[in-house]
Amino acid sequence: MSTNNTTPSGVRQDEAMHEQDEVAKDPSRTELIAVRDPALATQKKRYTWTRINDMPIWWFLAVLATLAVAVYTGNLPGALLGGFAVTLTLGGLLTWIGTMIPVLRDYGLATLLCTFIPSTIIFLGVMPENVIETVTGFMNDVGFLDFIVAAIITGAVLGMPRKLLIKAGPRFLIPLAGCITLTFVIIGGIGALFGGGFVESMLLIAAPAMAGGIGVGAIPMSEMYAAETGNDVGGYFAQLVAVTALANGVCILFAGVFKGIGSRKPNLFAGFYGSGQLMRIEDKNGDLTMPKKKGSANFLSLGKGLLITAVLFSLATVVNAYLPMLHTFAWLIIAAAILKVFNLFPSEFEEAATEWGDLMTSYFVPALLVGVSIAYINLEEVLVAVTDPIFLLLVVLCVLVSGLVAGVLGYLLKFYFLEAAVIPGLVMADSGGSGDVAVLSAANLMHLMPFAALATRIGGALTLFITALLVPLLSVVA
Repeated sequence: MSTNNTTPSGVRQDEAMHEQDEVAKDPSRTELIAVRDPALATQKKRYTWTRINDMPIWWFLAVLATLAVAVYTGNLPGALLGGFAVTLTLGGLLTWIGTMIPVLRDYGLATLLCTFIPSTIIFLGVMPENVIETVTGFMNDVGFLDFIVAAIITGAVLGMPRKLLIKAGPRFLIPLAGCITLTFVIIGGIGALFGGGFVESMLLIAAPAMAGGIGVGAIPMSEMYAAETGNDVGGYFAQLVAVTALANGVCILFAGVFKGIGSRKPNLFAGFYGSGQLMRIEDKNGDLTMPKKKGSANFLSLGKGLLITAVLFSLATVVNAYLPMLHTFAWLIIAAAILKVFNLFPSEFEEAATEWGDLMTSYFVPALLVGVSIAYINLEEVLVAVTDPIFLLLVVLCVLVSGLVAGVLGYLLKFYFLEAAVIPGLVMADSGGSGDVAVLSAANLMHLMPFAALATRIGGALTLFITALLVPLLSVVA
């Protein structure tokens, strides 16, 4: 006689197991973020009401007080250590403030604070002169800007999964590349109609919006533009950051709208909405998924990553000296891409460069933003840019065009329309990282984070490369 587990205790065990399964199927927001970037998954641990940048708050306040003593007694170290002291401390404090404010933190508040609060303090005339001098020297003479950007670019390119690129690349890259290219052309045309100029609208609106974040967007682009035209880096950077921030907020809004349309009219046409499924083909072998990133790195690996980044940047500098038609960052992308596509680097070197880039992205970007804000940004120029109605219209249209173009091209290649409109469409126009999280959360597509990561990495590098090709046109239209 067989027995069934129908006792009350057995029922309770079944219910408990069912509840555990449900929990497993519904991971926390932090666990979902970890799929995209382990650094973002630890953000709540780094910035809480008792910790600032992973330091107990009382110790961080002691660091802040010590720095204040050095500043106001005129003994702030110059060059490297003084620059690190100021930018890391202010970057940590402003990021903490931006992270602690609900709702607004999902719209890139921390980035905005790091970018504009220091320049506002200078505008009000209350920042000590020795701080300005130290940080300006840190950015210009020490080369902190190139140090960070080179690491981010090298890590982004070498961190792309080669197998995924080969197998899923042709299908995924067409809507991605088409989305970027057509958005450039359409926004350039609309900008020209409103008197903003075709080239200027492409490079000052479409380019930073479509870079998938400031790491391979506003930061290197502003430097390229300034080098080509001879104008001030800060003027360009302020406008490009304003574009990135505004586009990020519009992306989140449209993501929610797309979700609502899909829920109410899922069968608007065949292949319109996949209820969270990106592609209309079956992934039998798991080749269309992106591997998880490592959550930690050892010291030797980071050292190798620094060496690889420095050597590749040196190579790019040499090539730029003989072939100056492209910026050094563009040659860096080409060099890293050749190594990746032709599998010329051992995997340990690729991982080392990726981990080094991830370190720069997760820990030093707030410091870089503070440095750029102090050394380059003129707040008066920012206010002129963001109060221009044509500027606001072009940014909104840029996001809308990106989403619709990606949706149409994706649909033609067996993607669901709305899912493709979000990935790569809206993902390319948001601020990357936390922007990806906010957009996918608003669209209820958090499980597609791996594809968002792929779009951000590939699309960001492609956008920067296209921008580098177009930069010489700035001198022509000037």
